[in-house]
Amino acid sequence: MVKFGSISGKTVLITGGGTGLGRGFALRFAAEGAHVALVARRADRLESVAGEVRAAGGAASVHPVDIRQANLVNDAVAQIVDSTGRLDILINSAAGNFISRAENMSPNGWKAVTGIVLDGAFHCASAAGRAMMQGGEGGKILSVVASYAWVGGPGTVHSASAKAGVIAMTKTLAVEWACYRIQVNALCPGFVDTEQSREVLWPTPEGRERLLARIPAGRFGTIDETVEAGLYLCSPVADYITGEVLTIDGGEWLNKGAFVLPNV
Repeated sequence: MVKFGSISGKTVLITGGGTGLGRGFALRFAAEGAHVALVARRADRLESVAGEVRAAGGAASVHPVDIRQANLVNDAVAQIVDSTGRLDILINSAAGNFISRAENMSPNGWKAVTGIVLDGAFHCASAAGRAMMQGGEGGKILSVVASYAWVGGPGTVHSASAKAGVIAMTKTLAVEWACYRIQVNALCPGFVDTEQSREVLWPTPEGRERLLARIPAGRFGTIDETVEAGLYLCSPVADYITGEVLTIDGGEWLNKGAFVLPNV
């Protein structure tokens, strides 16, 4: 029987690897013996996470890249394969978001978020998928989405639209690339308590309490439990799972009924 976390010796490309969930994925996958290739625009943040990985005895490389630029992504993937000899896992965790009513959304605001979330995810999946095909050993592609991709998200028309596109991309690539033994899945966390979430999504105590009231579990998710779910989908025990979206949100997206139950 294959161990749950048997990814030792594999190479994992993580976008958005300098902060939040990306950092969490990097530390956890490195602890399992993988080489983590960290991709984001800010080299200083990547170097900081790479330093944490190496201090813990892991292996990490840093690749400052704007994933909205396909040619730069292709170059980074080629560099990663040249230096490690392989590319086994891609985690699309780079994101961008801000709150705005649709009528106030500027073209640049729209492009900034959709460029990172949707275009960037495709550029990375395309380059990584070709590398996995050439390697001949299959691979895993995991994209981080959000439940408002299904139900819409007032104030986040750009992000909701982009993440809906990522889900469609995930399901499409899962079918096209199954013959290469590449599994393509998505992870759908709810509200995860990160520094970025606290700054952007609930900057006030009132906003925090309003969001908590929507979550049946009564709390935000943690980086650790979100990363563990991602590790499962990227491990060999999930080799027969593809085109799936695993939701981990404490029941928040299901809590859409017309009636509100009293607190118990």
